[in-house]
Amino acid sequence: MPLKYYEDFESFKLFVNDLGLLGAMTDAPPSEILVGNNIFTNYKGSFTEQFVAQEYFTARQNQLFYYTNENSTNEIDFVTQSDKIYPIEVKAEVNLKSKSLSTVLKNNTSTYGLRFSMSPYKEQERMTNVPLYLAGEYLRNLPE
Repeated sequence: MPLKYYEDFESFKLFVNDLGLLGAMTDAPPSEILVGNNIFTNYKGSFTEQFVAQEYFTARQNQLFYYTNENSTNEIDFVTQSDKIYPIEVKAEVNLKSKSLSTVLKNNTSTYGLRFSMSPYKEQERMTNVPLYLAGEYLRNLPE
């Protein structure tokens, strides 16, 4: 801590103000997204990350970071800091396996992980799974 100290301007992700803008920018037909067609499976992770980023900025209005390790394939979708550091993994499905988040939690015992997914709410030893529909409410209630 603080995360700002480790900020690397060479490594970043870009997000837009809402999912509708992202869909328009990518020419994604609404019917493909809403009907559950297999075409959407190719980029639903991006839309899900966009959704969580929007919910985060609406609820928290502070900086959100991205983590990648140049010496491995580990990548954490988001990292935020309040009372402690929270690595955040975003999953577009119910598959909860995340090697990157598990590795970060194993190597950093003072961190507490958050995962937003289609699975139900579940508190684990050092991580909480939050259903996507509760993302905004959960983030609003995260300790400062």
